[in-house]
Amino acid sequence: MSVDELTQQFLNQLDSIVEAYEGLRKQSKYDDLSDLGKSVAYDLITKSRAAIERVSGRESAYSRQLEEVLSIERKYVHDYDRLAMIIGIVQSLHADLQAGYLSSVSELIHGEVFADFLEMADYLRGEGYKDAAAVIAGGTLEAHLRQLCAKNGIDTEVTTAKGTKAKSADQMNTDLSRNSIYSKLDQKNVTAWLDLRNKAAHARYDEYTAEQVSLLVAGVRDFITRNAA
Repeated sequence: MSVDELTQQFLNQLDSIVEAYEGLRKQSKYDDLSDLGKSVAYDLITKSRAAIERVSGRESAYSRQLEEVLSIERKYVHDYDRLAMIIGIVQSLHADLQAGYLSSVSELIHGEVFADFLEMADYLRGEGYKDAAAVIAGGTLEAHLRQLCAKNGIDTEVTTAKGTKAKSADQMNTDLSRNSIYSKLDQKNVTAWLDLRNKAAHARYDEYTAEQVSLLVAGVRDFITRNAA
């Protein structure tokens, strides 16, 4: 799926929520929609929350604002007032997405693809295939490093006497850290994960355990989440 296709899909989801809310306003006799019953508000709040998190991510300003609205005690705000505030967030997100202000859309595509591979690695590790899991998780990490380099204008190829070749994962890791794309601690962790991947790729299976592979998968997942590409 392309960025444009995913963006339009997200816009359609947000549109459907706003349209549903406007439909409720037309049905209601009162401005606060209080005659429609609480379950109607709960349903649309749930759908709005899912859409906001899906489009912008759980750590975005939109999701944080949503959580602030949801945390307001009921004695201070009616459920339909809460819904109205959440619809305002949905509309703001829609406007920013349509204007092209959300760089996270292309990042979400990469994130979804990499998440699928990590789920596969996690499953294989759980089924006793730690070596295949290590190779897949490590390969996912290297692909993400390459995406991070591309995003931040860092070369992913090097020129040698024999011509141009792809830059090694270790070199990309060094370059990304040197350019402050992520911390020195992250660099050390990436180095360790790449080392484990290399052991798996070169059949040095007795040099690491299934538990270490579990930590590898979890660590790479966290790293990719914090350093979106």
